[in-house]
This record gives sequence, C-alpha cells and structure tokens, in this order.
Amino acid sequence: MLGGMTSNVPLNELGEFLRKRRAELSPRTVGLPDSGGPRRVAGLRREEVAQLASISTDYYTRLEQGRMQASAPVLDTLARVLHLDDDERGYLFQLAGKITTRTRSRGRQRVQPQLQRVLDDLTATPAIVQGRRGDILAWNALAAALVTDFSRIPEKHRNYPRLIFTDPAMRTLYADWQTSARLAVAQLRMEAANYPEDPRLIELVGELSTRDHQFAKWWGDHRVAARTVGTKTLHHPVVGELVLDWDTLTANTDPDQHLTVWTAAPGSPTHERLRILASWAADRNLSASPPLA
Repeated sequence: MLGGMTSNVPLNELGEFLRKRRAELSPRTVGLPDSGGPRRVAGLRREEVAQLASISTDYYTRLEQGRMQASAPVLDTLARVLHLDDDERGYLFQLAGKITTRTRSRGRQRVQPQLQRVLDDLTATPAIVQGRRGDILAWNALAAALVTDFSRIPEKHRNYPRLIFTDPAMRTLYADWQTSARLAVAQLRMEAANYPEDPRLIELVGELSTRDHQFAKWWGDHRVAARTVGTKTLHHPVVGELVLDWDTLTANTDPDQHLTVWTAAPGSPTHERLRILASWAADRNLSASPPLA
C-alpha cells in the first residue's frame, strides 16, 4: 500500500502518520511509568497518547482511523506529545487542512526567463530548479557536470527522486547515498500532503515502490522533510571528493519551483575543484537547460 494515496487521502494519511509516530515512542520517553514487561503493541498505546493529550481514547482512536477531523489546538498538543519536529508538525497540520494549502495547479511548469538567466550567470556554482514532485525544470552547465547531463534524460523522466533510485551512477556519486535517498523520499512525502491526488505523483510513487524495495520501505515510514539547507559529500568521477553546502530558494512567481544551489567556502579544496569542473564542462560543451519555447 502506498500510504493511502486514494480518494480520502488526507484523513487516512493523518491516521497512518499518527500511528507511525506513536509506534516510535516508549513510555519512558514521554514520562510515563514503564514496568519493563512485554507490550502488545510497539511504542505507545492509543490510550497513553490520549492521556498525554488530555483527550478521550475514543476521540484519538477515531483520528487514527480517519473518521474525524481534529481541531488546531488538539493537533498542536499531539505534535508536542509525539515529539514531532517542525517539518513533521507542518505536515500534520497540512494533512488536517488547518493551514493554507497551495493552489492545486496542474498546468505544465516552466521557469521564468529571468530565473533561467540567473542559472546561466552562475558559472562557478551548480544550480537546478525543481518543480512539483521533484521534477527538474532547469539547470546550468555546472550542475550537468556535477550530477548528470540532464538533457540526455527524457523530459518525462527528468525527476530527482527517480534519478536517485534508478540511475546506478547516483549510488557512487553520493558518498552517503542512503541518507540522500531517504531525504528525497521524505521531501516527496511532504509534497504528497500538498497534492495528494496528483496522478503523476501517484504514478511516480507506484513505479519507484515497485522498482526499489528501499523506496517502498522508506515511503511507508512516513518521514517528512522540507527543502531547506544541508551539506552533502560527493565522489565525483572527474575531480574527486566534493563537500558541498546546498541551499534552497523558492520562486515568488511559483511557490512550487525551488532553486537549489551547491556552494563551497572560498579557498577550500572543493571550491578549487568546482573551478576545475567548470573548465572541464566548458571543454565538453555541457549545456544548461534548453531555452524556453
């Protein structure tokens, strides 16, 4: 099962998310007495969560079963009781429909010419623009040299989570492929809260779940993450080890478009290797994303 991506997705997803999170907590973690004896269920019992949240067990049970909506104050309390981080709390509220959701546009996404010019001008900084589902909408020449020649990938398959799980080269490029892959799944799961009935997202999840057992397992874990900042180490076949900081910026013209840039501190070995990689890319005529039609 793909985490309940069906017609009643939000409530079903909310219930599954709550079940997963309480299964990871022990009575001792939340300050409850623990006899140390065997327990019938992993983690906290429903009645224990209800007790900590000062709600009835019946009320909480119905939340987990997807049979009722929760109020914002209850969600806030549950987020605290279940020790949710900021991303998980935001995801919980999204599933419950308690925050403003994005416009459910299904039109084809295109980057603005101004944004493409920004990409083209970043000659010493790899950068890409991702859209819904992690679709790769645009890139510069150094990003193509760093990750892969995106122009050789059919447009319908030009998707970052798909690339990570289906291109064997990604497993050697990322020094810690598993962490990067799990982050991609968590970001895709967050996307599913915004667009739970997006047919292309459902198709992508189905394909990757069938092709890769790790994806299926991690998707079922209901971990979520927003696109923010981080650091990744790459083993590049041309210039060797690169330790890159990445940052994500959101386009004002389309909140579902995110510019990701990889940078290194001036004077660092990685900064020098990026300069070498840029020269290598120029010699081989690696190109940025094609001009907009």
